[in-house]
Amino acid sequence: MRALTSRGRSFLASGLAALLMAVLLGENDLFRIGVLVTALPLLAAMVVARTRYRLSCARRLDPARAEVGGEATVTLRLENVTRLPTGLLLIEDTVPYALGVRPRFVLDRVEARGVREIDYRVRSDLRGRYTIGPLSVRIADPFGLVELARAFTISDTLVVTPQVVALPHVRLSGEWTGGGDSRTRSVAAAGDDDVAPREYRQGDDLRRVHWRSTARHGELMVRREEQQWQSRGALLLDTRRYAHRGDGPRSSFEVAVSAAASIGVHLSREGLGLRLVTDQGAEHLTDSGLSWSLLDTLSMVRSSSARSLEMGVSALRQGGGDGLIVAVVGALDPEEARELARLRHSGITGVAVLLDVDTWEGEAPGSAENLRAVETVLAGYGWRIVRLPAGVSIASVWPDAASRGRYSLTGGSA
Repeated sequence: MRALTSRGRSFLASGLAALLMAVLLGENDLFRIGVLVTALPLLAAMVVARTRYRLSCARRLDPARAEVGGEATVTLRLENVTRLPTGLLLIEDTVPYALGVRPRFVLDRVEARGVREIDYRVRSDLRGRYTIGPLSVRIADPFGLVELARAFTISDTLVVTPQVVALPHVRLSGEWTGGGDSRTRSVAAAGDDDVAPREYRQGDDLRRVHWRSTARHGELMVRREEQQWQSRGALLLDTRRYAHRGDGPRSSFEVAVSAAASIGVHLSREGLGLRLVTDQGAEHLTDSGLSWSLLDTLSMVRSSSARSLEMGVSALRQGGGDGLIVAVVGALDPEEARELARLRHSGITGVAVLLDVDTWEGEAPGSAENLRAVETVLAGYGWRIVRLPAGVSIASVWPDAASRGRYSLTGGSA
C-alpha cells in the first residue's frame, strides 16, 4: 500500500467512498463502479510487485582505474527475466559527489526477456576509491497508480590514481655498485650453496620463515632459497601536513604524491623491486603488479599530522638492502635533512626531490636560505638534488637526478 502514488490513493479513496454510498443508498450500479475503482490500484500493485523482483542488473567500469582528471565509462546492463513486459522504469545509480551528479534514466518499456544497456561517464579531480552503486529502479504501472522502488545490492569500486607523468631515462643504476654498468643485487632468496637464514624483508614468503633462527634472534628470520637476484630500491614520500602548502588538487602535497607515483612507476618499469615508505612507516606493496599496487596505495594516501620524518627514516634503515633511495619531501630544516642524508652511504644512490613549497603561497622571508642549507646538507652526503617548484612538471627536472653529489668528509661520494 505504501507504493501507491497520489493518483492511486485517490482512486482507492474514491472507490471506498462509492462502495459506502452504494450500500447506504442501495444502488447496485454505483456498487459496481466502486468495486472497479477500488480494485484497479490493488490489481496494479499486484502486477508491479510481481515484476519488480524479476529484474537483473550488472555494471561494468572501463577502465577500473582512472588517473586524476581522466574519465571512466560506466555501463549498466538491465535485463527483464520475466515473460511479462515491464512498465515505466526510472533508473538512478548511486555516485559519490566527487564523480559528478547522480545519473538518471527513463526506460519506457522493457519487453519480456529484453535487455537494455545504458552508458554514462564519471570524472574526478580527487584521488581515492569511490563506490559506485547500488542501482535503484522505480517501476510504475501504465496508469501511474503504483510506483515501487528496488535497490540492487551490487556495487563497484573505481580507483582514481595520482597523475603519472612519463619521465626521461636517467642512469641511476650505474653507480649502485660504485661504478661500471652493473647494478647492486639484493638477494631476495639464495640457493643451496647459501642456506644461512637472514632477517625478514617485506615481500618475503612466510613459508620460508626459519623458526629456529627466529627464536634465537628474537625477530623473523627466513631461509635463503631459490637464488633470485633483483635490484631493490626505496621510495620515501613526505606526507606531513605542516611540510606542505596550498589546498586542493594543486597543493604541494598532491604534486608530491603525483611525483612519487611517476617516479615509482618509472623505476618499476625498469625492473626495480621497490618499497614505499612514508613518514608513518612502511607501506605494504604486493609483489605482483608492482606499478598498480603502488598506484592503488598512493590513491589513498592522506596527509598526516606528524611533525617529524623519524618513523620514515627508521623504516628505511630497518628495511635495508636498497641500492637506491628516492625521497620526495616537503619543507625540511637542516637537522631533518641531516637525519635523512645519513641513510646514504657507499653503494647507495640517494636522490632527493625537494619541493620548493614556499612557491605555492609566496616565498617567505628566509625560505630561500633554508632551502639552500638543506640542499647543502644533502649534497654534502652525496645525495643528488632535484628541486621542484610550483607549476613545474617533475619530468622537466628529473634529469637533475643524473647529477652526482660532491665528495664530503661526512658523506662519501655518490
